[in-house]
Amino acid sequence: MTKIQAKAPISPGEKSAQPVGRGDKPGVPTMSDVAKLAGVSPMTVSRVMNGDPNVRPATRRKVDEAVAALNYVPNQAARRLAGARAIRIGFLYSNPSAGYLSEFLVGLLNQASIHNVQLVVENCEDGVTWEAHARRLIENGVDGIILPPPLCDTQELIELVAQADMPAATVACGQPDPRVGAVSIDDYHAAYDMTSHLISLGHHRIGFVIGHPNQTASARRLEGYKAAIADRGGDASPELVVQGMFTYRSGLDAAEILLGLEQRPTAVFASNDDMAAATVAIAHRLGLDVPGDLTVAGFDDTALATTIWPELTTVRQPIAQMAEMAVQFLVRQIRTQRDGVVQAPEHIVMDFSLIRRQSDAAPRRRPKLAGKSSEA
Repeated sequence: MTKIQAKAPISPGEKSAQPVGRGDKPGVPTMSDVAKLAGVSPMTVSRVMNGDPNVRPATRRKVDEAVAALNYVPNQAARRLAGARAIRIGFLYSNPSAGYLSEFLVGLLNQASIHNVQLVVENCEDGVTWEAHARRLIENGVDGIILPPPLCDTQELIELVAQADMPAATVACGQPDPRVGAVSIDDYHAAYDMTSHLISLGHHRIGFVIGHPNQTASARRLEGYKAAIADRGGDASPELVVQGMFTYRSGLDAAEILLGLEQRPTAVFASNDDMAAATVAIAHRLGLDVPGDLTVAGFDDTALATTIWPELTTVRQPIAQMAEMAVQFLVRQIRTQRDGVVQAPEHIVMDFSLIRRQSDAAPRRRPKLAGKSSEA
């Protein structure tokens, strides 16, 4: 078990570099300083600091960033902190994508620094079952638990957390459980929009690599792809849909199947960036130009999307911001619970966006063969 005490970073000479606020002491930032930096009113800052759930996520994020930049601690909050038990949040993870995990941790650590939260990290990939790790977190007295994919879809784990009356938040779950908090995007419409985009470029035969079957988001993305194919007149041949596991290795296997078809697809849409990057690698090995001979699209917009060539067109899932949001409403729920008030778990659906880069283009027209019509 790894414990991370997240605190705002302090650099040499930081004290002298702090802005001079309008408080009693030079160098001490005030609520007005935070409001000015965030571009909001002092009243909005106060609402954010008091955990008002009605503040818009984008506004809350601007205030949180300003608080972190100025190292601002309101006097009232400081007095409360002196007499209150610190918040400890467990992070239980088992995710094969290093890029996804990295983005997630950035979001967790950012909000942990702002809210003075101690993160207790448990990795379920060492041969010990998730149940042992979860029970250890509960027995060690954490105040809440955050569950990213694929653990967010483990119903037995959700049941264990619910029975322990433990505040919890799942992130990126396709079908959130009402007993715990949840932050997600609309995976169905994200996949629908990306598939529609590929069809609008002129692609008719589009391969799809499914995500791991143990995640509900995988099924929602497949449904979105199929719906767009049906609505927009794409090729619905079953051979164009291949199972993946959200790993680079599984993406290689899936791409070999799709690109080995007698009539290969002109585009491949993979359920995450790892499998999309693997598809690009197989295309290059076969001597195919991306995107001239094959368009490739991914999902997530992790760092990998911009570290391969060509850079990936992908669905941007705001992973770091989703992790931040999970910490924020867990902190609100825990503080409210300590005051003796029961707060229902929050369910938030965040926006996604399509990011076009160099891996997509209109299909290249093939030369006309004798006795045969040309084919796009």
